[in-house]
Amino acid sequence: MLLAAAFASAQDSYTLFESGPVRPLALSPDGSTLFACNIPDARLEIFEITPGGLVHTGAVPVGLEPVAVAARANGEVWVVNHLSDSVSIVDLASRQVTRTLLVGDEPRDIVFAGTAHDRAFVTAAHRGQNRPGDPQLLAGGVARSDVWVFDANDLGGALGGTPLALLELFGDTPRALAASPNGATVYAAVFHSGNQTAALPAGQIPQIGPFQSLAVPPPGSGSLPTPMVSTLMKQQAGNTWNDANGTSFTNKVPFSLPDHDVFVLDANATPPAQTAVFDHVGTILYNMVVNPVTGDVYVSNTDANNMDRFEGFGTPNLRGELHKARISILTGGSTVTARHLNRHIDYAPAVAPAGTNEASLGLPTDMAITRDGGILYVAAYGSQAIGIVDTEALSDQRQCLILGDEVRLDHACPRPKAGSPPSSHAASPPTGNVFDNRKW
Repeated sequence: MLLAAAFASAQDSYTLFESGPVRPLALSPDGSTLFACNIPDARLEIFEITPGGLVHTGAVPVGLEPVAVAARANGEVWVVNHLSDSVSIVDLASRQVTRTLLVGDEPRDIVFAGTAHDRAFVTAAHRGQNRPGDPQLLAGGVARSDVWVFDANDLGGALGGTPLALLELFGDTPRALAASPNGATVYAAVFHSGNQTAALPAGQIPQIGPFQSLAVPPPGSGSLPTPMVSTLMKQQAGNTWNDANGTSFTNKVPFSLPDHDVFVLDANATPPAQTAVFDHVGTILYNMVVNPVTGDVYVSNTDANNMDRFEGFGTPNLRGELHKARISILTGGSTVTARHLNRHIDYAPAVAPAGTNEASLGLPTDMAITRDGGILYVAAYGSQAIGIVDTEALSDQRQCLILGDEVRLDHACPRPKAGSPPSSHAASPPTGNVFDNRKW
């Protein structure tokens, strides 16, 4: 009885910690079935899509912390297990895991690509018990992102499978993947990319003045110097490091920080190989999706204002503009065009005007795009809303954006008619689709 009481008490105070979802939903190729990752319960949930809505038809136990799922065929689903460092291959007919592939540490995403879309690409960290070779954890200049590639038709005889290729990308903490519609190209993004900034510890730079920014300075502090604090440096062209005032401290930063964000992979090559890289896409990259018509790649990200000081002199420099929520558009071989999702925000006032938060998108994570490439749906985790973006307007910076049934217009965007999409595209959301608890 005491044990039972203790167990019940532990359940009452239980705090759940789970990995962040990356690609938690997937449709079967024929569009009849929806698959969902049940992260805390380590299951793949299966739903039949009916005219009346979703009908739960069962669940399959997979590895721990499943964060991504992809359907290779109507009867075969692959699930990425973040904590188990594995991929579970689920057979829908038997509702069982038929094969488990062992990959690197903390795998996050999966896509199928190649000529027949039969090559599986999985992102993982450059370490872990399943990774062959020395990861050189303490060595500089070593790629820290891996992409494991498996031939779905020939997984190998080893217990954990034999990868077709193990690609090493020069970035840290890989996450999102996306594939071109023809399967020829795979894009792999670094999660915590950074923006070429680094902190110098206190005592490495001169003090920069008295407490002029304090409304009520301490008694007798008129000439009191500022406390010794660390400061941020940003790497410039030519491997020079400057502070926010443009002063160079290159001699105090003994390393270089490349900003490689999204890697381009040739999925058809034998073995698959990196062919290009996009730099300066964002500070934290969440997910990616490819426009099926134009081939443009949309990357949901946030860009941090690391060089803005929290302490100001005379007037504080920073008023809540810690970072920007953005969609970066990748075109050609190296062109990156960043679009701020909240251009309506006026950062000058200390307090935002009424309605600003309700019209904003915070922490853009997963995305989906219509088949004609005209409408981009953005899940805003911080705002608990879904943004609906006209891709043509996004590209030329007119940025039509709809939250629920409220329209925000930037730069003379044409106001859409009631019940119609915000562009000339024929695509429209399904009847009765609800966004932010309101119908579009």
